[in-house]
Amino acid sequence: MALSHRKEGKEGLLVLESGAAFSGTWIGAPTSPPSPLRFGEVVFNTCMTGYQEVLTDPSYAGQFLVFTQPLIGNVGTALADMESTQAWARGVIVSEASATAPHW
Repeated sequence: MALSHRKEGKEGLLVLESGAAFSGTWIGAPTSPPSPLRFGEVVFNTCMTGYQEVLTDPSYAGQFLVFTQPLIGNVGTALADMESTQAWARGVIVSEASATAPHW
């Protein structure tokens, strides 16, 4: 799988090994070194809550997470919910990302 992007808020493209391609919007910060391509395994997570714990779980290092819950980010984050001190997932693929987190 390859993920290609230009700049934050710009068009991105998810290309699977099979050749299937999915377009979307890149909303995250690029990682070092700056490159328009990212490679990794795509995995699914079906949890209804706990996206912060999943993103900071080292077992997801180098993977692109697809959350099946349609809205991610709407309950905010809390330091107490961190599994480690950083996010390990290479990327997150969601249907809708909340721009605000009113809960916290």
